[in-house]
Amino acid sequence: MLSNFFSKPKNSIAKRCRDDEVTRLRKRYNPYYHTFERQNGSRVIRDGKEYVMLCSNDYLGLSHHPKVIEAAKQGLDDWGSSTTGARLANGSRKYHTELEEKFAAFIGKEACHISVAGYISCMSSVQSFAQKGDIVLVDKNVHSSLWAGIGLTQAQVERFAHNNPADLKEVLSFEKPEAPKIVVFEGVYSMEGHIGRVPEIIEVCRDQNCFFIMDDAHGFGVMGPGGRGTAAHFGVQDEVDVITGSFSKSLSSTGGFVAGSKDIIEYLRTHSKQTIFSAAISPPQAYAASASLDILQNEPEHHKRLWENTNRYKEMLRNLGLDIWDSETPAVPIIMGQKEKAYRFWQALLEKGVFSIMSIAPAVPPGKDLIRTSMSARHTEEDLEIVAEAMAYAVKKI
Repeated sequence: MLSNFFSKPKNSIAKRCRDDEVTRLRKRYNPYYHTFERQNGSRVIRDGKEYVMLCSNDYLGLSHHPKVIEAAKQGLDDWGSSTTGARLANGSRKYHTELEEKFAAFIGKEACHISVAGYISCMSSVQSFAQKGDIVLVDKNVHSSLWAGIGLTQAQVERFAHNNPADLKEVLSFEKPEAPKIVVFEGVYSMEGHIGRVPEIIEVCRDQNCFFIMDDAHGFGVMGPGGRGTAAHFGVQDEVDVITGSFSKSLSSTGGFVAGSKDIIEYLRTHSKQTIFSAAISPPQAYAASASLDILQNEPEHHKRLWENTNRYKEMLRNLGLDIWDSETPAVPIIMGQKEKAYRFWQALLEKGVFSIMSIAPAVPPGKDLIRTSMSARHTEEDLEIVAEAMAYAVKKI
């Protein structure tokens, strides 16, 4: 009787939760929120069965690197588990400022602010700077974190077509050149695998009073000389005003960063609600990210292996006739175009020991329902053989 009482919705909000169609759809297909018992390198164990992990963002495969693990342990020994508060109130720690200086120097910026999460950093990279009277011009396919930051501002918002400088130019033609504008885009679009057309975006914005914000969460460690990111790939570090992103991809940690000039970063520290009111990044997180940054600079074989795996994997998919949406990076979508087809493909991969992720509308544009996959430097020859067999099986099954 008591269980029946608690299971009944008592108000309209509870009823909304119970009847939500998007949640029902997620539960029906069930490709999300799986629990793994353990992880061994590029393999994960679920319900006692081993799978090749094909959708992790651990691009350089450093999450189990001995130096990274040792560094995280050292962070615990040196500082304990947490700073238990925000840096504004509790103060920064030496490891915060050292990592910020190291990170800024690596990507070619004067200063950097690190925070507890990449999502928070990306939100703050827009919310801190956009004011009422400004115009935010945003690629319609940018990450949710950027949209969340935009939503906290009172700026005028104008979208332009995904990765389309010509459409951006058209949108700009309706605005006064002297009006303050913020252009928001990504270095690497992780769902599509596309590289942002950064030089062309900058070019069409010349003499338009534009401030550039680029999310490079999936570009850092992957693109550019030594993994310095998409701005370095194009040689435009000085022209992109703000570079933001996450430590949870190539740096195999958690946390996020915003990098720019000293004036820009100090302004962010004054006006970013996410920075002011969020607890600081923990010692193990920061130590792990710092160790990964050292490895990125001193062990280039991981970056090399990542691209070797990526090129081999894409060739495999093309030979099977699969549509990878012109991916240019280790983030590789497999376009199915229909929800049911995407689910059957995902399930077929699972049957053959490959774990991927399904992304369907409205998370992706209609007709672009896909399997989201990604390559890592950690994937072995045996992993790729298992993936090849699973892909061939899935193609036949659907």
